[in-house]
Amino acid sequence: MKNNVLWGAFLCFIAAVSWGAMFPVAHAAFKHIDPFYFTIIRYGAVTVILTAMLFLKEGKQAFRFEGKGLSLWFFGTMAFTVYNLFIFWGEDLMGESGVMVASIMESLMPMISIIIVWMIFNKRPYSFTFICVLVSLIGAIFVITKGDIQAFLGATDALIPTILIFIAVIGWVIYTMGGSKFRGWSVLRYSTLTCLLGTLTAVVIVAAATLFGYVSFPTEEVIVATSPHLLFMILFPGLIALLGWNIGVSILSPINSLLFINFVPVTTLVISIYQGNDVTMFDILGTVLIILSLLANNIFVRLQKKGYKQVVQTKLHERVS
Repeated sequence: MKNNVLWGAFLCFIAAVSWGAMFPVAHAAFKHIDPFYFTIIRYGAVTVILTAMLFLKEGKQAFRFEGKGLSLWFFGTMAFTVYNLFIFWGEDLMGESGVMVASIMESLMPMISIIIVWMIFNKRPYSFTFICVLVSLIGAIFVITKGDIQAFLGATDALIPTILIFIAVIGWVIYTMGGSKFRGWSVLRYSTLTCLLGTLTAVVIVAAATLFGYVSFPTEEVIVATSPHLLFMILFPGLIALLGWNIGVSILSPINSLLFINFVPVTTLVISIYQGNDVTMFDILGTVLIILSLLANNIFVRLQKKGYKQVVQTKLHERVS
């Protein structure tokens, strides 16, 4: 049991660090390649690897949709089209500052999921949780605006990319929530089929963008120049993080796994400083506020669950007595 917990923690840690590292790596790659072809080359390779793994492990019957084809396509599109295209498109449009903005938005996923559940299922969060959401939002605003909100609101070149990144993050949150609709399916099967359908959708969109002249097909020189970045993105944030996170969550439970999200902005911050990127005090302050809000809410939820279990145990004991 202890070994399983350590394995789950290791997988979640590797996934979070990989996600934190992918934004600086992507920023370096965007000096040579556009984010659209960067995305479909990356996840095209991940799709091929996952498909081979699923076929070898579960056979051709695992590729049956079982009447869930539309749901698979929807959730796959949210993750592997909306998330991947929009988050890197927004990061590229923002330039250097987009590295931290994309990372911070990623770390807000737990808080965004709370708001989505509240809006869709009318499950109002605890007041303390709502305070944590507000604190994390303030932290995100610090990073996004660099402390100058008025200038940010007046600059459409920063506002529009931020909206794209925010939409991307919502897409991934929806994809994560969709996993509960496929209970009884293996992590590998859900990951593979959604990745396959979502990536095919992304390919169609990028092909259309190429025909209209918005992007151009990368040359051999571009592929060679970005091959180290693509190799990292395929193996770590793509394959290992996707499977590792889902497996880690199944071992540790969602509440324990979410603690590792804290490593996303921290990793991005450390790598950005190492690369010599412009990191402001607002980036550091905003990151600290988000980490503290995530930790505080996680501890609060744990205490609430512990108190609920004690109440149930007490009532059961009273009935037995």
